[in-house]
Amino acid sequence: MDIAFIAKKRGDITENLKPETEVEKSTKQQLLRNPDIQLTNDVVAKALGEANNAYMKFVNELASHDIQLEWRYYTDGKAWLAKGLYKWIGVRGGHNETTVFWLSIWDGFFKVTIYVPEKARADVCNLPLEKEVKLIIADSGQMGKLKFFPIVFDLCSDEMFETVFSLADFRKSIK
Repeated sequence: MDIAFIAKKRGDITENLKPETEVEKSTKQQLLRNPDIQLTNDVVAKALGEANNAYMKFVNELASHDIQLEWRYYTDGKAWLAKGLYKWIGVRGGHNETTVFWLSIWDGFFKVTIYVPEKARADVCNLPLEKEVKLIIADSGQMGKLKFFPIVFDLCSDEMFETVFSLADFRKSIK
């Protein structure tokens, strides 16, 4: 398996299903940290290397899930991050949006993090997901005082896209 699942557990990072070759291949360094560089497809492609094809496929698939990707430089994390936004019009005509996931660019892969409310943990565990993903969800700890837990995917191929989009569609349903 060429994809890594990472679940944050009470401040520690627990890694599952990560082959040794993946550990050697990846330096685990987050890229795109310069606010002065204008983010373009070429900049992202250079940062991702071979994983750029998977990234482009991921971005193209977002439209079929009604998710828009918005890039911004965040000074608190000192990096360019993208929010996957689901926008809709409410019953009274108001414009609403939900952040479905966060995306960051790393050395040779891109990271998609979906924050799920703690109250929805049982519901997300009932989704038709692989056993390994359900274990990661079960082991993922709440983030401090925030009532959310993260589900983190390190993606360098399209192998886990079905799972990621299934979780993204679930996240969209939570208002």
